[in-house]
Amino acid sequence: MCAHYEAVQDRQRYRRHFDIEPPADSGRSDVWPLYMASLIRRPPEADASDEAVPAFEALSGQFGLIPHWAKDAAIGKRTYNARSETAASKPSFRDAWRQSQRCIIAVDAFYEPDWRSGKSVPTRFSRTDDKPIGLAGLWSRWKSPSGEVVHSYALLTINASAHPLMKHYHKPDDEKRMVVVLPDGAYRDWLTAPVEQTMDFMQPCPGDQLKAEVAVKPSRKDLFGDRN
Repeated sequence: MCAHYEAVQDRQRYRRHFDIEPPADSGRSDVWPLYMASLIRRPPEADASDEAVPAFEALSGQFGLIPHWAKDAAIGKRTYNARSETAASKPSFRDAWRQSQRCIIAVDAFYEPDWRSGKSVPTRFSRTDDKPIGLAGLWSRWKSPSGEVVHSYALLTINASAHPLMKHYHKPDDEKRMVVVLPDGAYRDWLTAPVEQTMDFMQPCPGDQLKAEVAVKPSRKDLFGDRN
């Protein structure tokens, strides 16, 4: 579903909104599957009562989750979105879901196609107050055959057939889906909640909090299709 977004690149803006230092290498602004960008997570060692381990951290990862059993990182072409209804059982996402490997993706805007004219029109979605967007995601840690450790992530999606804004996007016969926009005050809760409460956060944001506009720049053709 969402295969394209703008990452928050302004470090002061990132720090002010998410209250965390962005990674030294935050990747590209224009993000597509297999690109590197930043994610915010709770470190696995955070529960070990080690004062040297931060409660939360921002690091770079691949857009497109790489499960531990994958042979190569290219699987990310198919795993950049995770359906919240099935993530707990799908082989690509179930370990991250069951181990509460949740993350926040720092975004200025995301893109979806508008097919109401009969052809795909790239459309940019951002907050009406122009603040950054925190999207809900799942992260994973993968070790490549050469020994390199790669972090990666997927954006969680929910049904949007009743959403006042997002129901108008994607192809007419496709299920309407949307990313999960986390409320500003829910960031810490999202990263620390027990796994049993994960679905509680899978809620659509109010329609009046998002604005849609035709993309100013021509969007790169989505080579990966409308996956959700």
